[in-house]
Amino acid sequence: MRIPAWTEDELVLAGALVVKNGWRELRTGDRKVQELSELLRSLPVHTPEAVALPSFRSPDSVSRKTTDFMTNHKLYPGKATRCGKPTLLMIDAFMDREAEMLQAAEAIEEGIASGELHRIPRQPDEVDETGTTAIEGRLLVRRALARERDTKLRTLKIAQVRQGGRPLQCQVCDFDFAHTYGELGEGYIEVHHVTPLYVSGTRETRLDDLACLCANCHRMCHRSRPGESWRTPAALREQIQKSVQAAVH
Repeated sequence: MRIPAWTEDELVLAGALVVKNGWRELRTGDRKVQELSELLRSLPVHTPEAVALPSFRSPDSVSRKTTDFMTNHKLYPGKATRCGKPTLLMIDAFMDREAEMLQAAEAIEEGIASGELHRIPRQPDEVDETGTTAIEGRLLVRRALARERDTKLRTLKIAQVRQGGRPLQCQVCDFDFAHTYGELGEGYIEVHHVTPLYVSGTRETRLDDLACLCANCHRMCHRSRPGESWRTPAALREQIQKSVQAAVH
């Protein structure tokens, strides 16, 4: 069995280690490298068979990954090591929004330390049909999806909307299930976790963290492209407007 490729979760943690070290590599004997090796081996991402491989995320492999981050930085003056596109995309993410990516690393570490991310079962669409997930990592997506599927939260969100006198419709495209499907669609809407994944920590989900969406817009908010984050309803609405304008012209 071959060692699995590095996932976004693992790259977030490795990238954070390098950034905190001033974009410098860390050697195998460094205590921080050894601690990260242990953390990576504990993540509920890979199969037990993969984790059991002696060289799986060993301190040597972690050190080599920190070298990839250092030498593939755009300002590194020397020769870059060879690495895959996911690592290059993660380097770009840390360069473009360092604070947010460091928060993502902290959220993953918090979730593992508390045991929360071990308790949440795998979600069927935490990785989309293209095989990708949000740049912040699969485990943070898993947590957000689990919160979206909490029936109590969904019921409370719908009640909040109705108590506010607002129609129960998609906050992106205004689709109304009851208007289209009649009695069958009455009271139906999906909820989307709009709080950015990197700040979606161990605190309880608030109703304002959720948005009401139709199934199509919900799927488009979740649809992942390598190197990107989940879309907010506002970002998706803007994308729709741009698409409409482009079609007109």
